[in-house]
Amino acid sequence: MVYYSYDQPFQKRGFIYPTEAVLVFLDDASHIRLHQKYNEPWNRGFYTQLLKRLTAEKAKAVVFDIVFSDAMDPVVDQEFAQAMIENGNVVLAEDFSTDDYNGGGLSGSGKFAPVLQLFKESAADVGSDALTPDNFVTVRRYQPGPPRVNTTNSTDLITAEEYTTSSEAWAAAVLYNPELSHNLKLRNSEFWLNYYGPELSLPAVSLYKALTNNDPNVPPGYFSNKVVFVGERLQTKLQASRKDEYSTPFSYLPPPNSKFTCGVAIHATAFLNLIRGDYLKRLDLKTEQYILIATGILFGAGLMFLRPLTATVVALGLLYPLWLLNYYIFRDYHYWFPWVLPLVFQIPIAAATSVVFNSLQLYVQKKQVEQSLRLYLPARLVKKFSSDPSLLKPGAKKQHLTILFSDIAGFTSITEGMDPDELAKLMNAYFQSAVDECIHFTEGTIVKYIGDAIFAFWNAPDPQDDHPFRAAEAALRFRDQDKHEFNGKKVLTRIGLHTGEANVGNFGSTTRVDYTAFGENINLSSRMEGLNKYLGTRVLMTGDTYEGIGSRLITRYLGLFRLKGFEKAVHVYELVDRPENGERTSELRQRFAQALELFRKKDFAGAEAAFRRILESNPQDGPCKFFLEHIEHLHSEELPPEWKGEITLKEK
Repeated sequence: MVYYSYDQPFQKRGFIYPTEAVLVFLDDASHIRLHQKYNEPWNRGFYTQLLKRLTAEKAKAVVFDIVFSDAMDPVVDQEFAQAMIENGNVVLAEDFSTDDYNGGGLSGSGKFAPVLQLFKESAADVGSDALTPDNFVTVRRYQPGPPRVNTTNSTDLITAEEYTTSSEAWAAAVLYNPELSHNLKLRNSEFWLNYYGPELSLPAVSLYKALTNNDPNVPPGYFSNKVVFVGERLQTKLQASRKDEYSTPFSYLPPPNSKFTCGVAIHATAFLNLIRGDYLKRLDLKTEQYILIATGILFGAGLMFLRPLTATVVALGLLYPLWLLNYYIFRDYHYWFPWVLPLVFQIPIAAATSVVFNSLQLYVQKKQVEQSLRLYLPARLVKKFSSDPSLLKPGAKKQHLTILFSDIAGFTSITEGMDPDELAKLMNAYFQSAVDECIHFTEGTIVKYIGDAIFAFWNAPDPQDDHPFRAAEAALRFRDQDKHEFNGKKVLTRIGLHTGEANVGNFGSTTRVDYTAFGENINLSSRMEGLNKYLGTRVLMTGDTYEGIGSRLITRYLGLFRLKGFEKAVHVYELVDRPENGERTSELRQRFAQALELFRKKDFAGAEAAFRRILESNPQDGPCKFFLEHIEHLHSEELPPEWKGEITLKEK
């Protein structure tokens, strides 16, 4: 019943005729015209002849859905191998067979027939020919990477871990578009096939026609810039090798459409799905459950307030619009949803939803809490919070934290005049990267977004012994994310770090939680971020954070600073880099330390000269520029005897 939700929209949509691939069939007509002996493997000289034409016509790639595991005529084999080398873009099939199929994956006794070594060395790649049909021998899902295999422990079988060959379609798609090779998520996942029509809706010719240059249906240049898939067509009765045939969503159409589709056509379909990006997707199980629960609640809560006759009319009136919506999403957005369930089951039993409404309401509330928690907590903590109501109660406690404040340098000027929708899109991308690749990556807690700024901390709600290091690592990852641009200008993030005690807790209710922290140390972290603007730096930290990091990261001591609103001066460090890159800034840090020591000893002339010498080789060094400017003001000031080099800032 669920698979009917997948199959039925294809029949409504009709056929699509992609042009990027061509099928060459080893069919009955070719068997007769080429005088191929019955009950024997095909003469590989035909493949050599075909390859020469495809090479001459500059086909993008050639995929043989044929297993060449045994040697035959040495001369013919060598000629075929040479033709593959000359073509340079040939994919050969590696056969993986199994006793049984189970849930879209392979199970039972898995065995494979490796490609002849001569041919494997001559081909551009080797691809698995494994297909995983489900019920009624229908192939609906496709695995671009190695097939999912469950094998027995017999020593003559290959295990899932050992079998690492990707599919024919993936190998061909990477040859067609090398950028796909970087998409490991797609390679290692499973997608739902988007069939374009019955087998013959794809461009296809018989092998014997492809070997001639005078057939009007296959004129010269016919294969130019195409990916050619070569394999058996299911009607072939004379082939000695194993044949494969499967049903598809179009198998239910009346004649003359074929009831079955050959394996090579399915691999070609998967290839087209990959390069066109129009393969079908299905929502994850939890999301589908949410949708089904939501529709059940909607129909149950809504229809129970209507009179029986009115409720029946409304329920029947909902059937076609809901089906139409599903079809629209399928056709235009390439998602399929098990729509049979709400249309066949949920709506007819909508009255019963009022009985279970209260129990479902509790379930939905929990999911709403989880959704709120995901806004500021790493995924691993969401479940912990949502399953323990006590953690959501209002209240606060003192906690030792490492606090991070970030801000985009010059945000107002670089976003001036931007379209609001475009700005929102860019900011969402920036925040997504900051959260996923920086803060949540190091298991920090997002507290809130303040305009273009982010407030986060570590060591709460879960304790983290190395929280200063985690926060510093997140800051370095922020710097590594300098890939965003607003109005053509690179976005630079400035960060302040401080470690100290703060009041941490929940403010709100159990359904709307504001988990935050407050206190003097929160403000100090914010001041550290603002200090970057004066020093021309990207990441600054206090001495308290530095003590928690030690020598695990490269830092530069910048001196004592008395910040606005704080009576006590704080030691300030610049976070420079990771240890493996320390050599690049070693000389700069040593010379700066010497200049800073002269400054601290009130040798302003010596310090000024030292800072200027640093700028000669590092003209963009912000701290040197800052101290040179500050030294000019100190010449006219009378410093107290206990002065230790601290600098007082009167602005934030």
